[in-house]
Formats: sequence, structure tokens, C-alpha cells
Amino acid sequence: MKMWRPDRQLVGPRPLVERDIPRLNRVFSEAFTDRYRRDGLVGVRVPALNPDVWRYALRDAKEGAMAWVDDDAIVGFNIAHHSGTEGWMGPLAVRPDRQGLGLGASMVRSAIEWLESEGVRTIGLETMPRTVDNIGFYSRLGFVPGHLTITVSGDVVGRAPRDRAVRLSRLPAGERDELLATCRDRLQRSAPGYDFTREHVLTEELHIGDTSVLEEHGTVRGFALWHAAPLAETRGSDEIRVLKLFADSVESFERLVASVEAAAAKLRIRRVAVRCQTQHPASYQFLIQRGYRVRWTDLRMTLEGYPEVVLPEGEVLYSNWEI
Repeated sequence: MKMWRPDRQLVGPRPLVERDIPRLNRVFSEAFTDRYRRDGLVGVRVPALNPDVWRYALRDAKEGAMAWVDDDAIVGFNIAHHSGTEGWMGPLAVRPDRQGLGLGASMVRSAIEWLESEGVRTIGLETMPRTVDNIGFYSRLGFVPGHLTITVSGDVVGRAPRDRAVRLSRLPAGERDELLATCRDRLQRSAPGYDFTREHVLTEELHIGDTSVLEEHGTVRGFALWHAAPLAETRGSDEIRVLKLFADSVESFERLVASVEAAAAKLRIRRVAVRCQTQHPASYQFLIQRGYRVRWTDLRMTLEGYPEVVLPEGEVLYSNWEI
């Protein structure tokens, strides 16, 4: 028996642009809903994402945002990002009727080639740990499993934390740029080549969140980039999500968490979500002891030869590989 193949010719990769967002959302929702159904989660329907979240992802990725189309309908997409020398891809999805025909492998290879051309030294992605076919698929393409990313969330109701951090959005332009440069330089001392400046700037430009910076005697001890805009298209703002966090010690991490909680309280947002990379067990344990609850797990995988950076002992770096 011959395998069925679609009639229409695939074209790609082509750049993804913001007018693609409605079609992106359809493929995203269909593909991930189908993925959960095949994993046994029959009642789960993945909602469309907030268009502002897509705008952030596309502007952050630039030429790394790629689509494959037939008759101008999006069949699959892969959004590859790099923050200096840290490269990663996600989300990526193939329309259910086009799965199993080799498109997914081509999409991943195209993203790898683009990231390599950008000079990255880390290439990673995240997938659900229970989805063994996904893990096998990425493994055949040269990715190796690493540690978990555990999403935890904590309620800020009843807390009255003191906000000890500087909020970038509250600074004049000149002071903001100077502080951003200081954050970049401090990060690169511990993670050479990593640079989150573009993400900080885009977050402020799109008014979807802010960055809390912890300073002491003119020295940056840490920072947390967070988004308050709702993730789903039809929902309100019910949590702050921490996307990037650096702290020079667990003590600085604890103070940063309190500052993000204080920001949430001021915005009347009831919950803070943090995606913890488990190579930093002390910071994860602090959140659990603070009452944060485990909500989700992802397996972090890196391409062979492109590992994650190893920080000096005691420092913390959470770099989210999802939007």
C-alpha cells in the first residue's frame, strides 16, 4: 500500500510576518490539541495565543521565524530565536494532516542551519517528557536530553512583599539604556555571549510586561524579565510569567522573587509563574517552600555539540525556551 501524500506543493521556508498571526493561531491550536489527544488528554483544547505574544515572538526571532505553506495556507512553522550566543527553537508545529511526511525534520534542520549561521554556541528546545515519540524524533536529529524545566506558580494574595528592585519602565530613556547595558555586561561575566537586551526592549515596546533589576551599591545582583499580558487570546491577565532571570546568588534570587510578587500585587494580578530549570535545585526548593505549586514539566534538549552554558556555583539563570 502506498502512503498517502498531499497533492499541493509545499513552499518554504518563508518568513513569518505579523499578518500571519490568525493563520499561525489556527495551526498552533490544531496541532497541539491533536498532540494532547494522542497523548490521551482527549478533553484538552489548546486555545489561540494572544496576538501580542505572537508579535513579541516574531519580532524577537526576526529571520528565524519560518513558515512552510501550500496555496498560501500555513502547513507548518518553526520560530527560532537567539539571545546572543544562546539559540533555541519554539514553538514549532505541523498541521495534523501533514504530519508523518518528513516536514517536521526539514523544519528543525532549517532552524539549526539558521542558528548556526548566527554564530550561536547553544541550540536547544523543550518538549513534553511523556511524549516519547517527540523525544525520539528530536534524538534522531541529534538532540540529547538534559534536565527538566518545571513550571511552578504561587499566589500573591495575602503576601505583602517589599519591592526592592528597579523597574526599567519607570526610568528615563537614558538611565534605562545604561541599566540595560549593565545587566548585559553582568550576565556575560557569568554566561559569556548571552544577551537578553532585545527581549527587555521588546517587552517594554509592546507594553506586555517589565524587567525588575536588583541593584546594590551600583552593582547589578540580578534581574527578572516578566510578562503580565495574558497568554491566551480570550483570557484576562491572571498571572505574571517570568521569562528570563539571572541572580548572582540564591539570596538575590529570593529578593527578586519577592520583587516580582510585589509587582504582581500592584497590578492586581494574583499569581506568579516561574519556569525553573532543575540544574539550579536550591532556587527551585526555595519556591516550593514558599508555597509555589508544580503545574507542568518540560524536557530540555540540546543539539550535540551546542550545550547550555554552565554558570559559576551558586548563581541562577532561568532562560525560558517557550513564549
